[in-house]
Amino acid sequence: MNISDAEAQIMEVLWDRAPQSTEDIASALQDRQDWQLATIKTLLNRLLNKGAISAEKDGRRYLYSPVLQREHWLKRQSMGLLDRLFGGSLAPLVAQFSSERKLSDADLKALKQLIRDYEND
Repeated sequence: MNISDAEAQIMEVLWDRAPQSTEDIASALQDRQDWQLATIKTLLNRLLNKGAISAEKDGRRYLYSPVLQREHWLKRQSMGLLDRLFGGSLAPLVAQFSSERKLSDADLKALKQLIRDYEND
């Protein structure tokens, strides 16, 4: 399932708290985006058509909830990035990031722990 960057912003709001109405979503996004209510409704409709969210009638409005789990989406996004940019190899990805931004002690500790965990499995 392909989710655009704009749709992902709607999903982030719903992953943080659901169910939410269109107005609730607009309120949550107001500091990040200057979208009209019609834009948010269009994005919600796209997400509904993709099966990423569900809608439940609540009086005269709809309440939206995520169907697509954040962890599943993150996994697909990260694997897609790794495949597209680094041929599926993790080491060049880490090397690229570390050449652009110094790894903190906490980053190094976490990476070492990941390697130890992987070796122990």
